[in-house]
Amino acid sequence: MRSSFNRTIARNFLSAIRGQLLVFFGMLFIFGLVYVLGKLPIGLFLYSVELSAFLFGIYLIIRYIQYAERYKTIEAFHTADLSRVVELSEAVHSTDRLYLQKIAFLLEELKEKEQTHLVRQADQLDYFTLWLHQIKTPISAISLLTQSSMAKEAKQISQELLRLEDYTHMALNYVKLEETGSEMDLASIDLDEVIKSAIKKYSILFIYNGIKLHYGPLQLKVLSDGKWLQNLIEQLLSNSLKYTASGSIAIYADPSQPQTLVIEDTGIGIRPEDLPKVFNKGYSGLNGRLHEKSTGLGLFLAQKIAQRLGHTLSIQSELGKGTRVSIRMAREDYTDFD
Repeated sequence: MRSSFNRTIARNFLSAIRGQLLVFFGMLFIFGLVYVLGKLPIGLFLYSVELSAFLFGIYLIIRYIQYAERYKTIEAFHTADLSRVVELSEAVHSTDRLYLQKIAFLLEELKEKEQTHLVRQADQLDYFTLWLHQIKTPISAISLLTQSSMAKEAKQISQELLRLEDYTHMALNYVKLEETGSEMDLASIDLDEVIKSAIKKYSILFIYNGIKLHYGPLQLKVLSDGKWLQNLIEQLLSNSLKYTASGSIAIYADPSQPQTLVIEDTGIGIRPEDLPKVFNKGYSGLNGRLHEKSTGLGLFLAQKIAQRLGHTLSIQSELGKGTRVSIRMAREDYTDFD
């Protein structure tokens, strides 16, 4: 490793003194031309060349040592923090000291700007989080007014209201996931309770759209965070309802894989070329663009939640026949003791 590093220094050094080498060999050529035209003894010319090469070689050795020290100092400065800049600037030549002082000044200014940016970003995040919490109040009020209304448009309003609530929760969950230090509270969770809560939330869409639900008690406990697992299942169930105009949705445990929940629908499905990209942020695919319902964030958020929980999310789909989403919740790195 050291020999490779020295070769790097030597290669850079030769590149740095390229001009001086050209001047030296140019002078030798001129001296040789003078000796030839003046018909001077060739031995005297060779002696002059040897003496010049010897002195120039000593000069190059001294320059190389200085260059190597300077190179190592700059390399150390590259990985050093701001407190080391003063120490390093004292160790270099006076011609380089000004450069290091300027760099130290720029680093200090950059640090201040980064701190200002972090404070501003935190303020924006606090405001956005507050707005998301406040928007829930008018949503709840509209929901109560809709329930008491007998207008024939009440069903459509209720569905759109549920979508609005979904998008609000999606944004809030995204903000929470982006927060540094956001931890998961892992515990033994009754999967049936989480699923029933999600079904209850979207029951109005099942009823109004005439979609059949196939679900039976799973009697399965998993190690997860109950709140985030419910957000994950709600997101996947919402996605199935969004692209299933008629037919059915089945929720069951995969008999071939332990602790794996499956949400399968008979909706429009996903094109094979879109499948590898469905978890990409902002990617909606052809179906999402045609139906103008997709934000491209739902499955991205679901994948992010699953990864944070330590679960594995996978999708199988056939265009025109439906989509099968699997959540594998088995964790090899944890053991649940009763």
